Amino acid sequence: MANITIRNIPASVFEKIKLLSELDRRSINSEIVLAIEEGTRELEKKFPKSRHHISVETQTALWSDLCGKWKDSKSKELAIREIYSTRSLGREVSL
Repeated sequence: MANITIRNIPASVFEKIKLLSELDRRSINSEIVLAIEEGTRELEKKFPKSRHHISVETQTALWSDLCGKWKDSKSKELAIREIYSTRSLGREVSL
């Protein structure tokens, strides 16, 4: 599990977290973790596709790492034809 330090929590937010932790008999840390978990679930509902989004830079870096490492007996042209023939409609990319 990751550990983080959170700074500059507004006093009003901290007081609410403190009150909730007392009411629910949890530590302040556990209450904050629960709030983060619930908040991320709400974000996933609001933006379901974004949770699988990979930035263009990251995707390009991953592809670059794979360059020259793929071993296949097919010709480059045949592999490209197969890829295009089985490709589904999706977002447009410039190669």
